[in-house]
Amino acid sequence: MTFLEPIIANIQTCVILLQMVCVIIVITYLIMRSRFFTDFQNQTLTWKSSLLMTLLFGLVSIYGTESGIYVFGTQINIRDLGPIAAGLTCGPVVGLGAGIIGGLYRFAFGSEFTRVACTLAAIIAGLIGGGVYYLNRRQFIGLKGAVLIAGCMELIHMGLVLLISRPTSQAVSLVSQVVIPMTLANMAGIAIFSYIYQNMIIERKTSRERDLIRDDLQRKQAELNIARDIQLSFLPDTIPSIKGYQVAPMSLPAREVGGDFYDVIVPVSQDKVGILIADVSGKGVPAALFMALSRTITRANATWHKSAVSVITETNMMICEDARSGMFVTLFFCVLHPDKRTLTFVNAGHNPPLLFREQGTLEELYPTGPALGIMDDGEYTEPVTTLEPDDILVMYTDGVTESVNRKDEEFGVERLESIVWENRNLPAAEIRDAIIQAVSGYTDGQDQFDDITIIVMKGEELQST
Repeated sequence: MTFLEPIIANIQTCVILLQMVCVIIVITYLIMRSRFFTDFQNQTLTWKSSLLMTLLFGLVSIYGTESGIYVFGTQINIRDLGPIAAGLTCGPVVGLGAGIIGGLYRFAFGSEFTRVACTLAAIIAGLIGGGVYYLNRRQFIGLKGAVLIAGCMELIHMGLVLLISRPTSQAVSLVSQVVIPMTLANMAGIAIFSYIYQNMIIERKTSRERDLIRDDLQRKQAELNIARDIQLSFLPDTIPSIKGYQVAPMSLPAREVGGDFYDVIVPVSQDKVGILIADVSGKGVPAALFMALSRTITRANATWHKSAVSVITETNMMICEDARSGMFVTLFFCVLHPDKRTLTFVNAGHNPPLLFREQGTLEELYPTGPALGIMDDGEYTEPVTTLEPDDILVMYTDGVTESVNRKDEEFGVERLESIVWENRNLPAAEIRDAIIQAVSGYTDGQDQFDDITIIVMKGEELQST
């Protein structure tokens, strides 16, 4: 016998055993994809799943015996692979059960001198795998650990053959021939099994995380839909006609719903009309609910109090009592007297409305007090101005001026002023539409991150009768 012949024989044996391993890996892959195997991963064991896994891995062990090859009058195989895999992934009960099935089948195989040792080895393989699983807090030990255990198990297997099988000389000769190919084949088999198993765990974890993310997105989308419905339900369905004025409002809720709102209250007091625009801090359902509260309180006070400053002072005190969440609202409220063409207003920290005079000048109606909900003793003033024919008052929220283009540049107040000047001869509704179109063209398809709310008022000559 030449020096290379034993090496070539071992290589050929390893190749044959690896072919068996490939078949077993396919079988165990199908087992891992079963619902009953998943019960072990989810720690929801039942007697049915335990019994079925025991039988399936036991059959894997039997196949390891049946597919073995004979060397020196006995069989070399990968019988221990099934019980080890069963124990490492399903625990000691399944591992032991699979080992007993595989071992008893081997014991009944004939009267070979290694059958006792091989039977015990199959049972011990399942026990060792299950014990490691239990000691590792019912978790798979990982690829490296599993390969190490498989290698140690085959050394134990060879030790049992040397210890039990007789005659000793034949046992020694057998072990020297099969220890390398059997150990390598079982280690390779458990390595492939472990790799597939770990990928399956990662896949299921990723799937659960994906499901959680999807559920969370659906929940948030439901909240946004509720918030949007709340917001839209509190906007007036129709705008009453006001003698001598055109009023053209519009509100475009963003995907991330905020709390913009507007209202036209007729009459505020006798022949006066109340008009307001507001922006609640925050997003989502909380902002929509806070918007509903603010709008309801303001409207109720507007029908009770005679002056604009009284309306806002009382509204601020009531909101402060309920603003425990730290939210606040900026608001512009004006009382229009159509017959006198006067406009009394309170600006509670809101964007200054723009008043374009017919003669070509521009006025900004700056804040006259703090935002509502910040301090309950906030003081407000109520300046009075006029709104003559062809004068244009543009009230807006920051969703207009803070809209950004693809360069992250804001639309800005100056651009808003330019749009109004260019369209000042048009009716109020067309001026409003021109602003909306300009903002939309400027953002060029960018997501709208804040509500866009506008009210355009324009004075007009009274028709003589």
